[in-house]
Amino acid sequence: MIQTKVFNTTNKPSLREKQNLIDFLYINLQEYGDSRADIEKAINYALKETASFGGFALVSYLDNEISGAVIVNQTGMGGYIPENILVYIATHINHRGKGIGKVLMEKTIEQAQGSIALHVEPDNPARFLYEKYGFTHKYSEMRLIKTLNN
Repeated sequence: MIQTKVFNTTNKPSLREKQNLIDFLYINLQEYGDSRADIEKAINYALKETASFGGFALVSYLDNEISGAVIVNQTGMGGYIPENILVYIATHINHRGKGIGKVLMEKTIEQAQGSIALHVEPDNPARFLYEKYGFTHKYSEMRLIKTLNN
């Protein structure tokens, strides 16, 4: 049975739970992931452990082990930019195809207040799950990556 837990500004994870969440996402996002440091930044933003609008982390468990996770950051905007951005969603490598992604997506949509944006690579098979829940391709993303001189 899949169980879920929501972490937010009023229900924060312990240091061990937070580290387990970072490690889980780092390993299970595979080629679609980021560094542990960037994952931690997104979690800190969601938990308002840094200056932010907040958000939440949704974690699913199967037999008391993390089976999936979602990180959502609130943008502080609305209308022209959705109120939320789904930063990370991952299911455990060994538990894919068991409906965990579906549970995570449904609970994420239920938990989020307002619209949700996400970034997805064109070759990511998870995009079919997103489309199933009504996500559309409204824009192509373009980025200018600036390096900061310290």
